[in-house]
Amino acid sequence: MLPSAASLAALRRQAKASAAIEPFLGYGDPVLTGQADCGQPLIPDKCPDEDTQVARSGHILTRRAQALSAVPSYFRNGLANVSELRKACPLPDTAYELKCVARSLGAEPSAVVLGAAMTETAVKSAPLDRYRIVHFATHGLLAGETALFMNARAEPALVMSPPAQPTEEDDGLLTASEIAGLKLDADWVVLSACNTAGGKEPGAEALSGLARAFFYAGARALLVSHWSVNSYAATMLMTRTFAELRNSRSIGRAEAFRGAMLALMSDDQRPWAAHPSAWAPFVVVGEGAEPLAVQTPPAAGGKRRDRQRASPAQSLDRRGRLVEPLSLF
Repeated sequence: MLPSAASLAALRRQAKASAAIEPFLGYGDPVLTGQADCGQPLIPDKCPDEDTQVARSGHILTRRAQALSAVPSYFRNGLANVSELRKACPLPDTAYELKCVARSLGAEPSAVVLGAAMTETAVKSAPLDRYRIVHFATHGLLAGETALFMNARAEPALVMSPPAQPTEEDDGLLTASEIAGLKLDADWVVLSACNTAGGKEPGAEALSGLARAFFYAGARALLVSHWSVNSYAATMLMTRTFAELRNSRSIGRAEAFRGAMLALMSDDQRPWAAHPSAWAPFVVVGEGAEPLAVQTPPAAGGKRRDRQRASPAQSLDRRGRLVEPLSLF
């Protein structure tokens, strides 16, 4: 997805190749306590390039923090109300997602930052320009949701692990303005959360919020969402995309993502996944045809080398709300 064909030509002609030396850095599974109605997400026991088996119990969440009417209590005195922020539903399936993506890219285990280590402070202090792919798997907040409390904070945000006490540097919400101040050299930034293609403020054009902030920060391409995402679907789409890139040397990120969407909508055990609301929220923005450099996982005692590249009756969205199965007819 690009504004015009001319912009694609300019991007291919003028964009410099990333000088980043590490393949991947991922942040996810923030420390959240949730509430009684959050439910348990579905988590496969193996990655997509293995013989994946998915638990038949549990529920599916969305990656949106809370009901809209609850958002104003997320802020207090201009900073995030961390006690309310912690009530967002936990996302343990994002740990699985990031570990599988890291495996497909041949990244070290330390490239996956989870739980209490997944903080605003950690992101702002990390040498992000060392990583070719940066991946956030968490809850997303729209600008309009934050605007319900204070216009000065009317900007979209990603939910991080809340600190004990909020500060200007770390209040548990990584906002678009803070993202724009980061320094990246990434071929691809993956935002596996709800509404990450939303505008910078209520009524603003799409892609003017988190997406534009990451482009300002140095991303060459993004994977973002246009609406609330089903957490199981998001996990399967992300992990399968990078498994496709690992298995096919010549395809680009857009073609790999297309393969992941086809695999999800063909899941016979989960017919609801064939509905566009499950597989269609995400879009590749920027250069999607260029193959990525993917490292194969090292064999025992060997070195890495670069190469191009259980059906529930009900589910929960990543906001923790109960969702009835979708009917296609």
